[in-house]
This record gives sequence, C-alpha cells and structure tokens, in this order.
Amino acid sequence: MGRSHAATGWCAGLGLSALWEQPSPPMVVLMATATAGYALLPDLDHRSSTASRLLGPLTTVASAGLRRASAAVYQRTRTGADTRRDGQHRHLAHTGLFAVAAGLLTALITALGGLIATLIVLAIGVLLATAALGDWVLGAVTGALLLAGLQANGPILAGYDTARAGLILGLLVAVGCLIHNLGDLVTHSGVPLLWPLRIRSQAWYRIRPPAALRFRAGGPAESLLIFPASVLLGGLLFVNALYPAAFA
Repeated sequence: MGRSHAATGWCAGLGLSALWEQPSPPMVVLMATATAGYALLPDLDHRSSTASRLLGPLTTVASAGLRRASAAVYQRTRTGADTRRDGQHRHLAHTGLFAVAAGLLTALITALGGLIATLIVLAIGVLLATAALGDWVLGAVTGALLLAGLQANGPILAGYDTARAGLILGLLVAVGCLIHNLGDLVTHSGVPLLWPLRIRSQAWYRIRPPAALRFRAGGPAESLLIFPASVLLGGLLFVNALYPAAFA
C-alpha cells in the first residue's frame, strides 16, 4: 500500500543521505522526503492510486497515458509463455528499466530546467510523501527549509549547482521507484522486475519469493510488521544520518 511504499522509500532516502560526508539536517530531510514520495511513482499505472489522484486531471491524464503505453509495450514484447493480461498495472512501470529511465529523465529535466525544475521535482515528491504519510511530512520539510535559512552558510540553495542537483534528484527518483518494485516483489503477485530479460521463456516473468514468504498487500503482515518496522528503521537511520558516531 502507499504508506508502506513511502515509509520504505523514506528509509532508502535516509540511507542515501548517510553516504554524504556530514550531511546537513535540511539535506537529510529533503532527500528522505523526495525518495519517499517517488517511491509511489510506479503506481501511476493504477487509476485510483495516490500518484494518479495527486494533481487531479493532470495526473489522471498521465496515468491513462502510462497505462496505454504499458499495455502497448506488453502486447508487442510478450511471448507465448507469458500469461495473457491487459499489460497495465504492475507491468512496464514495475520494472527495473523503468526505474532507471525515470531517474535519467529526472536528471535531464532538472539539468535543462535549472532551479525552477528542481523545485517542481522536489515539490511533487513532497506532495506525494505527504499524501501517503500525513501532514507531518510537510511540517518536517518546512522546518528543514527554515533551519537551512538560519544556518551560517545561508539558504540551502546558496550553493545550488544544476548538474549536481540533477544527478542527486535523478538518483532519488530511481531509488524510490526501485524500492517500490522491491516492495511489490514480495507480495503474492510479484513484479516483472527484470523485463525484458527472458526467464522460463517469459519476457514478463514475475519475480517473487517462495509462497511461504509472500504476503497480501494491505494484509496483516504489512500492517502489523512491514510498516511498523519501516517506521522504526526510519527513525534509526535518521539519527545515524545526522549523528553517525552514535552507531560507530
């Protein structure tokens, strides 16, 4: 479900921020929030998902376009061994190739669009994360930006670099999408993560763990185990990103 995807995306963003040497609190919060938000992006291929409903008609049209594209690609590339499906939800947008393409496209748009494009990409990520996790996310981001403005080095955008911003945001979007796919991978349906590689003669082979390790989306395992564990891990990673010595 959306909140679990966002929570695991938050953890992934915190993990990425820890790779930076002494990241500032605003940077940690923004990276975690962006990754959490874009961890919902693959579900743009579902007409009633958070991503599809986020911006009203704009994301509704984008969702319809993605579903049509996914169905067309599925019909053109499926083999005789693939199960006959409509090729929309959990197809093209739930592949590793889509995650990479989304990251590269984000990097390109940000590099060409400069600061305005950067702010738009960040804003969409924040809105997605807020829709999935609650209004506290918006409060955390607002607090982070205010803190950045009070720092000795000035506002967080004082050292803004177009190329670097593009690479960072592209990475966050790609990782967010990949984390989403890994989450869906352990459900009963699985995902065609390695498309277009052929496995057992199938181009859209659905990768998933043994039956005993799978769980139902929105079921007890997710509500009572996956989501709470992600929240706890997120808290620990947040402390580690800001105070790595505490876990040394």
